[in-house]
Amino acid sequence: MSKTFRIIDTGVREGRSNIAFDAALIELRQQDEVPDTIRFMRFPPTALIGRHQDLSREINLEYCAEDGIGTVRRMTGGGAIYLDEGQLGWELVFHRSSLGIAALPDIAREICNAAAAGISELGVDARFRPRNDIEVDGRKISGTGGFFDGDILIYQGTVLVDMNAEQMVKALNVPRNKVAKHKLDSAAQRVVTLKELLGDDLPGMETIKASLVKGFTEGFGVDAEPGDITEAEEVLARQHYDDEIGRDDFVAEIDNPAASDDVLAGTHTGAGGTINSFIKLEGPTRRILQRVLISGDFFVTPPRVVFDLEAHLQGSRLAELGPRIKQFFEEADIGMLSVTADDFHASIADALESEKVPGNG
Repeated sequence: MSKTFRIIDTGVREGRSNIAFDAALIELRQQDEVPDTIRFMRFPPTALIGRHQDLSREINLEYCAEDGIGTVRRMTGGGAIYLDEGQLGWELVFHRSSLGIAALPDIAREICNAAAAGISELGVDARFRPRNDIEVDGRKISGTGGFFDGDILIYQGTVLVDMNAEQMVKALNVPRNKVAKHKLDSAAQRVVTLKELLGDDLPGMETIKASLVKGFTEGFGVDAEPGDITEAEEVLARQHYDDEIGRDDFVAEIDNPAASDDVLAGTHTGAGGTINSFIKLEGPTRRILQRVLISGDFFVTPPRVVFDLEAHLQGSRLAELGPRIKQFFEEADIGMLSVTADDFHASIADALESEKVPGNG
């Protein structure tokens, strides 16, 4: 018998409220209080950073404050994005057994291919580009990302229907190497909207949503029907907003960690994204890792794995770092998209190499 997903649309909500609803939806799905769900959402002008990203590095905070652009930290990994009312957000929240696919990279590929098929229904040639983008002729029309929390997966994406590209470029500190990698003059050229592609033939939001639903249902062999947002979801979302997600200190949880003179900074970019490491050392010979903070645009699931790794390495002798990182990843229950234990070790080793610290093998 085919699975049936609920379809809901939470409309335009302030950015932190949107993310708080995600947390509520995941928690209630874990408790079987709500069914597998396809959710659509929209944002007012918002700069949205990934769970492990450095706030000041990714966002032009001064410009956002002056122009009323919200700043939000989401629960999923990946890079910073700019959102406004011209973009349609979509997400799937479901039990891992619903699609019969166990591994996150496989699920991500299938979801992105289904979303690309749905977008293509509108008259463009959308294709999945690993690791997590959907493109039309090499330009990004949708970015995606997700993670498992126990047996529940949340996987999110956007469709660039229309967008203020000039405001996006000003709100985000887009690294030059990201633009150069795609041989473009600016970040605005890296993305493309349905409005640019279709002009006067641009469909309405309801048509776009219907096309995405068709892509998901046909791609997964499931049914989907419109449903109601529950009171329990709204109440729990408000609680998550008040307790954590809506708070400024949560958004600024990682913010300019290299500011202190005694912090060593390193970076490593691999197939799964960029990992930045910020390290403080202690001991007479400075060969003990007092603490490490890890940031970047990589995906790891569940996101708390990164914080567990930081705690696992605290107090380690530098000569033991490689084996301790390897041990952590061998023993932890982790699902990742492309990043490996070696990638984390390389980033930390780069931080130690930057100051020629002895014993960093």
